[in-house]
Amino acid sequence: MFKKILLPTDGSEASERAGEYAISAANLSGADIIVLNVIDTDYLNALPQQDLREKLDEELREEGKEAVEKFKNKIEAEKCEGNCRNINLITLIKQGKPEDVILETADQEGVDQIIMGKSGKHSFERFLMGSTTERVVRRAKIPVNIIS
Repeated sequence: MFKKILLPTDGSEASERAGEYAISAANLSGADIIVLNVIDTDYLNALPQQDLREKLDEELREEGKEAVEKFKNKIEAEKCEGNCRNINLITLIKQGKPEDVILETADQEGVDQIIMGKSGKHSFERFLMGSTTERVVRRAKIPVNIIS
């Protein structure tokens, strides 16, 4: 039985499908869902212009807020329809290298399971997993469900 599920999301279609799966799993087990959006600072730090880094950081933060809010609104709407009972939702937006932040958050929050999309919106849709997903699967010490 799972008590805490970590759902990394970037607002992509794969993340949305993973979110739907997380809702079902939490509804069955009574687990809390921690929705995490990671702002990838590796890309930002590679840019030479400070003003460009700041503008992109601002845009990525807004994008992260939208992804987390979209999922939160979906849960609230489904609760209203009676599809979800008592799902406790925690939302986090953090910065760093996505796979590191995902794994650190799972450890810090005492997560039992990670549910994530096969590839994010910055990856090419392909038969293989996205690179972040693959690195999380390889390094995780807890179950990781990959939703395609």
